[in-house]
Amino acid sequence: VLSLCCEACKKVVFRVPSELEADTLVGRVDLKECLQSAEFISSSDGNFKILEDGSVYTTSAVSLSAEKKTFTILLKDIQEHVQKKIHVSLVEEEKKTQKTRHARDTVLKRTKRRWGPIPSVMIENSLGPFPLQIQQVQSDTAQNYTIYYSASGPGIDQDPKGLFYIERETGNIFATRAVDREQYPSFQIICFATTADGYSPEVPLVHTIRIEDDNDNAPYFTQDVFEFLVPENSKPGIIVGKVTAEDRDEPYTLHTTLKYRIVSQNPLLPPAFSLHGDTGVISVSSPQLDRELVPSYTLLIEVRDMAGQPFGLCTTGTAVIKIEDTNDNAPCFKQMQYETRVEENRVNVEILRVSVVDLDEPGSPGSGAVYEIIKGNDDRSFEITTDRNTNEGILCVVKGLDYENAKQRILVIAVNNEAPYVLAPHSQQLSQSTSSVTVHVLDVDEGPVFKPCFLRLEVKECEEIGANIGRYIAEDPETGNSEGICYRIPPGQCNWISIDEKSGEVRTIKVLDRDVGEMRRGQCNITVLAIDRNGKTGTGTIQVVIQPGNKNYPRITKTDYIMCRDRKPICLTAQDGDESPYSTPFVYRITDRRLAARWKISRHNDNSVYLSPKDDTPFGVYDIPVSVTDNGGKVGEHNIRVNFCDCLTPTECDVKSRELSAGNVTLGLWAILAMILGSLLLLLILITICGCCGSGVMHRHVTDDCANHNLIISNTEAPGEEVMDQNIIPLQNTNDQGGYGIKTGEQQTFEMIKGRGHTLESVKGGGHQTLGSVKEGGGQPVMDTCRYSYSEWHNFTHPRLGEKVHLCRQDEEQKHSEDYLLSYNYEGKGSLAGSVGCCSDQQEEEALDFLDQLEPKFRTLAETCVKR
Repeated sequence: VLSLCCEACKKVVFRVPSELEADTLVGRVDLKECLQSAEFISSSDGNFKILEDGSVYTTSAVSLSAEKKTFTILLKDIQEHVQKKIHVSLVEEEKKTQKTRHARDTVLKRTKRRWGPIPSVMIENSLGPFPLQIQQVQSDTAQNYTIYYSASGPGIDQDPKGLFYIERETGNIFATRAVDREQYPSFQIICFATTADGYSPEVPLVHTIRIEDDNDNAPYFTQDVFEFLVPENSKPGIIVGKVTAEDRDEPYTLHTTLKYRIVSQNPLLPPAFSLHGDTGVISVSSPQLDRELVPSYTLLIEVRDMAGQPFGLCTTGTAVIKIEDTNDNAPCFKQMQYETRVEENRVNVEILRVSVVDLDEPGSPGSGAVYEIIKGNDDRSFEITTDRNTNEGILCVVKGLDYENAKQRILVIAVNNEAPYVLAPHSQQLSQSTSSVTVHVLDVDEGPVFKPCFLRLEVKECEEIGANIGRYIAEDPETGNSEGICYRIPPGQCNWISIDEKSGEVRTIKVLDRDVGEMRRGQCNITVLAIDRNGKTGTGTIQVVIQPGNKNYPRITKTDYIMCRDRKPICLTAQDGDESPYSTPFVYRITDRRLAARWKISRHNDNSVYLSPKDDTPFGVYDIPVSVTDNGGKVGEHNIRVNFCDCLTPTECDVKSRELSAGNVTLGLWAILAMILGSLLLLLILITICGCCGSGVMHRHVTDDCANHNLIISNTEAPGEEVMDQNIIPLQNTNDQGGYGIKTGEQQTFEMIKGRGHTLESVKGGGHQTLGSVKEGGGQPVMDTCRYSYSEWHNFTHPRLGEKVHLCRQDEEQKHSEDYLLSYNYEGKGSLAGSVGCCSDQQEEEALDFLDQLEPKFRTLAETCVKR
């Protein structure tokens, strides 16, 4: 096998035959050139093994099926954390036609001749004599060549150096001194057979020298002292613990086969534990482990190798087994009766200490005492606790005793342990220990005592100052009455009430309002002092609680709204400063009947309702009076202004309203002047018409409600008379609302008045004068389509009004004009001429005799016109 030199830690190439047998030397790699101290050497291919000197051997037959085979040698230094790799490539060698001198020896073959002896054995701690021959290696090629032998490896040229050597001519291997197997259990050395010129006819031989063990080490325990715990009264067979020992001699031999046994036990009798000889497990053998008798045991244990034979080496160890306490003893009082004294009314004072005896381990839950009073403490005046340091019971008075009620108290105290009882085998049930305590109550002079000590007084909110809200008195425990006791309230408390010094009557000194300052929390605790003739004092507490009252009426938080054509309901929400039951639920109601006919309210929740228009409600601005009643009956009146606008979004109407409002503010002065001048002009025209239209008081013509430049105002005294005649057929209207007349600039117009129960009134507008109807249920006036000039109106009505009324009553076939129906408010007793239902053709003759039958009001007007 030929080796080609290459750079270390990178790549090594060996030329080998295509077929390699097992244990065939492939070549040698210089490992130290790559890593000086390689603690771990391995091959990535299991068909090859790497020795410490860098020799590469096959572990099984290898066939180079391809022309090239590669694997990696891995070197590791664990301490330095260094890792190196060497890549090895096997290349099939070229076949040679000419044979050289050693051609017959170029193919390496496995041989079972003397060159491969069995591993050598050297006895540990051998006595010699030294040098001691342990093996001889020889090569069969010595028949053809002069062979010289050499070796390397641990024990030769590596530590421990000089332990072995090989004779150069004979191949004998010698040991120079004794070896400790526990330090060097075996050695692997490499033997070489070469000729004088350095040719190696044999593969290097790996020879193992095994050190045979000698029983030179005694077993030893892994711990100096083994400590275990076992509960008292444990049953036999319970495992306590395990002792372990080790031996440095060769494992799995008699030298390391150990046996355990108990040498002695302290105390000696009775034997309480057993020990398993092979495993070292200690278990309970006696059923009478009582901590109160023997708290712990000490065992002397022996371990011996050679399977416990007498000639085996042995060592002894110690195991300490402590008996763990269980609560198998009940505590017992040292005394069965106790007696003590305490002054009356003393609280939180120690009056007695009691002690018990418990055989269980002190400080453990099995000995910790728990005391309780099982009799004589129905009023919870006494309390008993445990002093953890002394385990004594401390009896205290936690509630003052009254000498007048009982001069002595007899208590029965019982004691138990913190841990539950554990009965020992064959033992009887434990009984509870009790002791009685007699407490003598000593009489002392006491101060007054309030009965009750805590008084609750309820006061109505906003009660008048000085109102008597109750009485709070104390009694002298000695006499049982309230004579000679005076009362007062110490300063520094809430200043709500006063108490009469003699009678104890409690009165208010201010108006108690839950919405003011410190009264918001609704209650206050006030300490009251009672002082007797001897200056003894007693204290009591008055809790003043302000009961909520119905002092606030509900308020609607928002009153201005804009509603568009989608008629989305408006949510009205009220708030009430009072508490339940004087707040919610609220009851909403529209107080105006006419508006209630156009608007409706529907419930949303206890606080809110929805306000929405009915189907026939026209657009306009409505002031809707709404009353809100709380649960206590208190009513709040509110005016809800709703701008029912023909818009898509509320912002459209809002912009128009702001523009109109801005105009009104700018022209306010001029509007007033225009209305004054217009009113004077209309009055002048009215007087002129009245003077020109008649010759006598009873023959004066009075113009209708719609005349140019005349404003006629009639008070609404009663609903008008409804015309039910079948000859009067009203024509179709385009709107149910009243019209209005507008004067703007130089143009003057009058509009017919329509609607139910209206008169012509003067309505002031921004920068113009209007003759129109009063609001019908808060509705907005609407323009009418029928307009007439004054001359046409006068010529149409003045000469023919009476005849038209007469003709309208003649027969059912009477034709009517295309006029509109006029409605008038009730102005008193009905006229003899009857109601005017319609006005017809202008071609009819005049018949105004009914004007002579007018009421006194119209006569007065006619007389005024004649005088002027």
